[in-house]
Formats: sequence, C-alpha cells, structure tokens
Amino acid sequence: MSNFSFAEWSNLLDQWGASSSSSNADHKPEKAIPTTTSVEKLIKEIENPLTREHALFALSRNRGIRANLAPLLWNSTGTIYLLLEEITTAYRVMSSPDLVARATNNVCNALVLLQVASHPDTRMNLIKANVPYYLYPFLEAKNQEKQYEYLRLTSLGIIGDVVKVDNAEIVHFLLQSEIDPLCLCCMEVGNELSKTVATFIIQKILVQDEGLRYFCSFAERFFTLTRVMGTMVDKLVGEPSLRLLKHIIRCYVRLSDCPRACDGFKISLPSKFRDATILNIIRDDPEALEWLGQLFVNIATGNRGSPPLIEETLSILPS
Repeated sequence: MSNFSFAEWSNLLDQWGASSSSSNADHKPEKAIPTTTSVEKLIKEIENPLTREHALFALSRNRGIRANLAPLLWNSTGTIYLLLEEITTAYRVMSSPDLVARATNNVCNALVLLQVASHPDTRMNLIKANVPYYLYPFLEAKNQEKQYEYLRLTSLGIIGDVVKVDNAEIVHFLLQSEIDPLCLCCMEVGNELSKTVATFIIQKILVQDEGLRYFCSFAERFFTLTRVMGTMVDKLVGEPSLRLLKHIIRCYVRLSDCPRACDGFKISLPSKFRDATILNIIRDDPEALEWLGQLFVNIATGNRGSPPLIEETLSILPS
C-alpha cells in the first residue's frame, strides 16, 4: 500500500504564510535555526502574548528544525496548552465572515506545530490527550473560502500524520471520536488536496480490521461512504487527479475484502470505473491498474457476479 506524500501540503502551507505577509509585515522568512538553544528560546516566547505570533511563525516555517521539534514542544511546560488556546480562538469566528487572513495564519502556524503527531515519541501522547478533538470544528466547516480551506487542510494533515503508521489503537480512537463523517464532509466540500488527504485517512482506517468492520457492518455507513466516493469519481472525469483516484480505488479494494460489501457494490460501484476517461487517468500506472483489476476480481468472487475482466474493460481505451 502506498503512503501519502505530504510534501505538497507542506509547500501550500508555506505559500499561505507568504501570501499573508501583508498582514504580518514584521515577519520575514526565517533562516534555519541551527541550535537547540535558539529553538528553546522561541518556544519560551510562545508564553508571551507579545512575542507569540512571531515565535509561532518562526517555528512553523523552519523545516530544518521540525524533526527534533516535537519532543521539545511536548515536554516544555504549558506549550501544548498555549497552542490549543491559540487554535480555539478561531472557534468564535468560524460562523462569521470575519475569519481574516491574519487570524487564520496564526491558527495554521499553531496547527503546524501540533504535528508532533508525526514523531514516534509523541504520537500516542497526542492521542491519549484527545488533542484531535480540537481539530474537528475545522473539519466540519462547509465554507469553501480560502481561509477555511487552509484550516481544513492543516487539520487534515495532522490526522494524516497520525494514521501514516498503521496502529489499531489510533484507528480505534478515531472511530470512537467519529472522525468518519468529518472526513466525508471534507471529501465533499474540500479542494483536491483536502479531498486527497481525507480519502487517505479513510483508506488507512480501512486497513485495520476494526475499520473495515465499522464501515461494512451497517448499510447506512457503507452506502454513505460509497456515495461520497462515487461522486468524487464522477467529478474526476472533468477534473482528473491520479493521486486522488488511486486512494479512492484503494478504499474500494479494501472494502471488497468484505463479502457484504461485494454484494453492495452490485448497486453502488461507480460505472465510471469502466469509463475511458477514468481509465485513461491510470493507464500509465501499473499499480493502479492492478488494484482496479483486483477490485473486479474480488467483486466477481464475492457476489458470484460476472463483471467484465480488467482486460476487457481496458480494451475500450483509445490507442
């Protein structure tokens, strides 16, 4: 199973920081901070409301220090609390048109620092402290303006970092916290990158047996998920995205491991999977073609149907 690359997501965050520089005129792009002492000084500055904004900006934009930043942040007294405090300031304006660029930038910088989720020494601490709950208001927002999209994307990126390592305990927590309707919302209203990260999260949940049972045990959950993914497949005809399509196919393949899901695919499998436009997106990707072929085989075996073989389906592609 392929892992999602968050490089583009990180680049977009940096672009967002640059685009809001007009509201942060005193902020200049920071050069790499070479010493642990300098980093600890910036972390200390988060405690002071007068220096917090600069400290958040400097720490979040220095990629060179991110690898060792997580333990320092988590183990420094009160820092995670202050980051969460900064994040919750956005709640008050989520339902108003006043979510201005500067406020969004500050919150996004705090969210970036919460990527302690990606560090093996702090990942489970984040889960045990229920920190993901603080991100959920950004995931359920249906506003599609730029400020909301960056809050959505940054929050998804943190959850995506959490699930990159297959871990049944993490998936159990996410299911218990009802992350699935929030991801489905992002898959419906987000831009391409948000849709991709949200689909990746669903894919990683399905990898665990508990996740597969969760979506296949109740018809409503199964058909809600397949309806959203089917709509995305339909839209890919006009807006092709190989990366997004591959994650969608992986979700379908994993669902097809369940015989009940194979029965459900009799009425819910997107017809576009046999459409030349969709197949053209993956025609040069052997891995994706293999996955799609496996999906057809699983359905044929699981529900005694006779869907066309992948070779027959691919024969409609123009040469």
